Amino acid sequence: MSALVSILRVKRGDECNHEVHVATVLPTASSPPMGWSQYNIKDLGNSVAGIPRLPLSMYLCIPACCSCSSVQHHDRTDCTKSGSMERLNIPKIIQGGMGAGVSHWHLARQVSLAGQLGVVSGTALDVILVRRLQDGDFGGHVRRALAKFPVPEIADRILSQFFIAGGRKPGQPYKRIAAISARLSQHAQQLLMAANFVEVALAKEGHDRPVGVNYLEKIQMATLSSLYGAMLAGVDYVLMGAGIPMEIPGALDRLAKHAKAWLRLDVDGARPGDDFRLEFDPQKVWKASLPTLSRPRFFAIISSVVLALALIKKASGHVDGFIIEGHTAGGHNAPPRGAQTVNHRGEPVYGSKDAVDLAKIRELGRPFYLAGGFGHPDKLQEALSAGANGVQVGTAFALSIDSGLNCDLRARILDDIEAGRSDVFTDRLASPTGFPFKVLSLDGTNSEQDLYEQRGRICDLGYLRTAYRRDDSTLGYRCAAEPVEDFVAKGGDIAQTEGRKCLCNALLANIGMPQQQADGTIERPLVTAGDDLEVVRTLIGKYGRDYTAAQVIEYLTAQPVPAGAGVEAPQAEDHFTA
Repeated sequence: MSALVSILRVKRGDECNHEVHVATVLPTASSPPMGWSQYNIKDLGNSVAGIPRLPLSMYLCIPACCSCSSVQHHDRTDCTKSGSMERLNIPKIIQGGMGAGVSHWHLARQVSLAGQLGVVSGTALDVILVRRLQDGDFGGHVRRALAKFPVPEIADRILSQFFIAGGRKPGQPYKRIAAISARLSQHAQQLLMAANFVEVALAKEGHDRPVGVNYLEKIQMATLSSLYGAMLAGVDYVLMGAGIPMEIPGALDRLAKHAKAWLRLDVDGARPGDDFRLEFDPQKVWKASLPTLSRPRFFAIISSVVLALALIKKASGHVDGFIIEGHTAGGHNAPPRGAQTVNHRGEPVYGSKDAVDLAKIRELGRPFYLAGGFGHPDKLQEALSAGANGVQVGTAFALSIDSGLNCDLRARILDDIEAGRSDVFTDRLASPTGFPFKVLSLDGTNSEQDLYEQRGRICDLGYLRTAYRRDDSTLGYRCAAEPVEDFVAKGGDIAQTEGRKCLCNALLANIGMPQQQADGTIERPLVTAGDDLEVVRTLIGKYGRDYTAAQVIEYLTAQPVPAGAGVEAPQAEDHFTA
């Protein structure tokens, strides 16, 4: 690595001077120096005299002080010791957040131990926590993490209410919790806090490497409590997509100070002058002494330059970076821009308007990653050559032995991939959110429309419900996958119910936690995956069917993972094989 290093003073407005180390990485460099973070050099004005002007993505810097907000955007904490700094290790690989529970704590931990960014899914963690406890908490992992929760009485209450020694009896349904809403009870807020704390704490257990958490902007009503719980466990990165997370950066700033945070709630039928807000005040949820928190870095998952610019200019706080996700990625996709057309299979057609101009992304000067079909070594190098810091990969990790997928379900998926009969369909109707959703065709799952239609419509979890304004200005909730007559009675358009499927119950079935409904039916899975399944076939051929997360990283980087990474056996839980 060859670099020129200079020390200069930076003054912005009326703020104090700050000493900053600036490195100009010569064009021959293939990656940033270890421990250096990408920085928007435009903030330094013309102060970089004597250092060659190169594309912005080639400039990196770290402050000589710690992460003072007036120079460095990361934690926005006050400098406490002269000459100290937080050294950043920007990873090349982000393991995508895959909910519900596919990117669970064990997968994220294995990825972080291997030197990259492991990410837990923050979706439905309250339900996942209580179902793990009802399944007996095999291995004692949840109880071990709850023992570290800062408010013991909250942990004790959760254990008393949900833990079943030895697990549920055969045929016993899971005990339910109330669906999330805009006015969460104190117990519901505490459960969300504890569940997110547990997942992040377990992912960070036994090492000091970064761990991230992924949320869906669409699931607004659980967000603030979930963020705070993850921050109590020391989460390092927050990633968010499936919407425009304009207010999340400011919420992180406030929660890091234990201050009341709020988000504007999206409400169907809201009128001018309506002010529907979600609020969370940490000091009202608990009475214990408040620990010192760090503000995690925030990466927005986006699919356009326009959205990146809007977030930089209008977000309530600093956006630390971006993940540019293409339409071949698994899970929810952004809809196509322009005229909406479908192919012969009924899938949305994407075109040139959906391509992202990476040159304009580079000019923003923020770290960025490419996602959607980048699970190959040559695609990683392609991303780095385009100025990206690396790639986000999902499907390869989701089908590793370390993921949270039910092991029998995973085995059937691998059978289909090896036999060449796998198919991924972009379903424009399945998700109640209205976003296109990737569905992996698999016998015996809700990917089979005839089979799904045998299921009675029910919405008993409610994560993807939409809030709507009643005539009396109060809030109601409806889901396009609930019984059609209920949806219409709540003012919903019957056309919006066409083809909709209950993702909440199906995604929990994917990880071996299917609910048994009142009529005795067991919820079936619905698996999502990216378009590129060839990477899985390649990994099986190279490492065998039980390939690990560490081996995915070894394959992508063509380098051995750090000593000790990937050597732990998967943390099997009873529900993995249910």
